[in-house]
Amino acid sequence: MAAGETQIYAVSNKLKGRSTTSLLDPLLGMGFPAHTALKALAATGRKTAEEASDWLHCHCNDPSLDDPIPQEYALFLCPTGPLLDKLQEFWRESRRQCAKNRAHEVFPHITLCDFFTCEDQKVECLYEALKRAGDRTLGAFPSAVPLVLHSSISYLGFFVNDSPADVIQEFAVTFATEASILADCTVKPCTKQLHLTLAHKFYPHHQRTLEQLAKAVHPGHGCQWTAALYSRDMRFVHYQTLRVLFQYKPQNVDELTLSPGDYIFVDPTQQEEASEGWVIGISQQTGCRGFLPENYTERASECDTWVKHRTYTFSVAPDLSSGKDGEASRGPNRDPRPPPMSRSISSLQSLQATIVRKSVLVVRHGERVDQIFGKSWLQQCSTPDGKYYRPDLNFPRSLPRRSHGIKDFENDPPLSSCGIFQSRMAGEALLDSGARITSVFTSPALRCVQTAKHILEELKLEKKIKIRVEPGIFEWTKWEAGKTTPTLMTLKELKEANFNVSMDYRPAFPLPSLLPAEPYDDYLHRCAVSMEQIVSTCPQDVGVILVVGHGSALDSCTRPLLGLPPRDCTDFTQLVRKIPSLGMCFCEENKEEGKWELVNPPVKTLTHGSNSAFNWSNWIPGN
Repeated sequence: MAAGETQIYAVSNKLKGRSTTSLLDPLLGMGFPAHTALKALAATGRKTAEEASDWLHCHCNDPSLDDPIPQEYALFLCPTGPLLDKLQEFWRESRRQCAKNRAHEVFPHITLCDFFTCEDQKVECLYEALKRAGDRTLGAFPSAVPLVLHSSISYLGFFVNDSPADVIQEFAVTFATEASILADCTVKPCTKQLHLTLAHKFYPHHQRTLEQLAKAVHPGHGCQWTAALYSRDMRFVHYQTLRVLFQYKPQNVDELTLSPGDYIFVDPTQQEEASEGWVIGISQQTGCRGFLPENYTERASECDTWVKHRTYTFSVAPDLSSGKDGEASRGPNRDPRPPPMSRSISSLQSLQATIVRKSVLVVRHGERVDQIFGKSWLQQCSTPDGKYYRPDLNFPRSLPRRSHGIKDFENDPPLSSCGIFQSRMAGEALLDSGARITSVFTSPALRCVQTAKHILEELKLEKKIKIRVEPGIFEWTKWEAGKTTPTLMTLKELKEANFNVSMDYRPAFPLPSLLPAEPYDDYLHRCAVSMEQIVSTCPQDVGVILVVGHGSALDSCTRPLLGLPPRDCTDFTQLVRKIPSLGMCFCEENKEEGKWELVNPPVKTLTHGSNSAFNWSNWIPGN
């Protein structure tokens, strides 16, 4: 137990070196009020006064800075060393082969105490409670924790049984008791079956694959078990977490400044005011709220915003030769990303299938103007007499003529110049791939018809294949602004604007059938009926049917083909908001087995960064 004893002294020394007085005094000396200084220390894990000071400066415009809202804390037992390496390998492979499930939201752990609140000025008492509980348990803590694999239709994980489980639970009870006495907070220790979750809420047909992957995780691998105290912001427990990828400078006063590495908290139930491609969120870095372009972010894991406070390491298994002393002090593990894949055998097989099998390629439209210039984009490019002009190169050169003038574009925006370029790149890539496009269907939204046109032009098929407009695959009308459906261009207007649209196609749902704020089930129904008609309209057994729609179409138009049940509305909303411009899903008919399958698209994805506005007059002396 020598290693455990060494860690005890380390914890004790850290507690003394980070006393409330030594960390608080510098902040008070800088002029910060005591309550906000304590809040900053709690939010940064009470590591240094410098970190807390930086946090306060970043949150100077945070409207909730003075609110007496404490952090939530939880205690976990976390593996390190070779066992953790194997678990992380399982995390990577299970996500790659079976998609993300609930277990990927948090690092590998055994929950000891559920989340509880603690006043900011008493957080250091939790550290002392952790030390006291660890001291009392150290002598009895098992040298190896036995893990037994358990599998069911929606859960896969290791159970901790027998006397080791009793010892660990006793440690959790001791911590809860000490925390109650020292920090005056109510802590609920875990008294149920202790478990380390591998996968949770996955698709039933993935169970066998997950079980096979789990067999590579041998519980006998060397492991150093560490009790870790984490905190999170209790206001955002049920929010979606986004990680910022690119810098964004606001174009309007209600937009949020984005810095790479920041995290954004988004409430999926409060997005009615956001137009497509935008969300309303709160920055973890600044506490400010505003609109932001969602394609500047990616979905983050739930634990990425948690703060690690203190740890207590119990024991080192005999074969732990590769571990390092500093391992236990790392922050929460993020989902490691697999290395980029080169063109593999499976992708070549997928390409061959596009030639010999009937396929459906569902594509989201390119970047739209309001996605970049905000809700007031039309005011930025309109003269007082209602004429269009180009205030920025990312605005299109011109707009097609509409019967009611330029105002009809407000809720039916066109592609930006970059959106046109994206569409052409996708068409060029499809041409290079050898994919044989035999028919094209689009949503009636202008941006979708434009995307289809530019793809066909790069394929040299713009005169050979007519675009069939299917209102049945239009966006879920609940997401559209206003109490009426947008005014969309008629087939006659599209024809006059040089779009090679079919005037003979009879859609499954004509334009007047689109109702505002339709229920989720009604939206899914019209997409399913529309896809059934689209596939039946193209009876040939080979070739690719190109369907250009919205981000939501990648889910609502493919699941009916694949025979999958609809997603929960909340899951659907969170999923489709992450689909970028020109995102693709590729379905292929397997006649031998009588079903459709989701396979690799024939072209790669398109990724690019931002380019903020530039004002040359800032370089004039005196400006």
